[in-house]
Amino acid sequence: MTLKFARLGTAGNEQPAVIAQDADGTEKYFSLTALTNDIDGGFLAADGIERTREALNKGELPAISPEGLRIGAPVARPGAVVAIGLNYTAHAAESGATPPEVPVAFLKPTNTIAGPFDAAPIPPSSEKYDWEVELAIVIGREASYLSSVSEAEGCIAGYAVANDLSERDYQIPGAAGQWTKGKSLPGSTPLGPWLVPAADVDVSSLRLQTLVNGEPRQDSNTSDMIFDPATIVHHLSQYMVLEPGDVIITGTPEGVAMSGRFPFIQPGDVVELEIDSIGRQRQEYFRAKAGSGAGAAQAVSFAGTNA
Repeated sequence: MTLKFARLGTAGNEQPAVIAQDADGTEKYFSLTALTNDIDGGFLAADGIERTREALNKGELPAISPEGLRIGAPVARPGAVVAIGLNYTAHAAESGATPPEVPVAFLKPTNTIAGPFDAAPIPPSSEKYDWEVELAIVIGREASYLSSVSEAEGCIAGYAVANDLSERDYQIPGAAGQWTKGKSLPGSTPLGPWLVPAADVDVSSLRLQTLVNGEPRQDSNTSDMIFDPATIVHHLSQYMVLEPGDVIITGTPEGVAMSGRFPFIQPGDVVELEIDSIGRQRQEYFRAKAGSGAGAAQAVSFAGTNA
């Protein structure tokens, strides 16, 4: 039995759930409210994934219907969102950069996290808003000064799909660059739909894809990563404390608009991102109005079991 963890409901009122898939592919949804109030660091640190398996095996979790419910980000607002840059050789080349010898890391505000199907705002003055499909790591136990890559593997609770939306005019110009400005915009980290436990998926060779209005943009494989997830966690632990519930997005492959091969995101565009065995996202974009805050209208959507 493989599991996928989800948070269902309106923004700010999501309820924790788990999807259990049998060997024949049949999926059933169950409420997790008997075990936890939310899918967060506390739940993960307290062996929440294994406790969920035990509760399912004992028939202790009530079945629910997800029909008509919004799917939120699969982890409640994390303490940190750490991003890795230039982690695919071909993307480094299209960016005009030399592939790094050690992971390049930067931070994103945690308030950039959005649901995987929420309507997505383009900043009012943005002309170069760009997509980036990425494999996201969710931390399950504290990681600090880890001694080995194998120890780091034990700190990974699971994985999700992420979109590291980037405003290139804010990010790139100038001698020093301004990555934080270009990657900190409201709703710029759609996450989910699911948290897939590390024990239930091998992420060493998974296809990643991005479609814009149905046309292919990115099409690569996690096997092309320069630094694999456990190496990233081990490396970061030498410089910061990673806490349960923290999210690490691991870099994007080639095929972004910044390459010059494709137009940047425009109002009305639909961007779909998928990683095999992890899940599929879909966002429709609109122009946020100045003075309107995030302007992120929430999409009420259930994408079905194949999302």
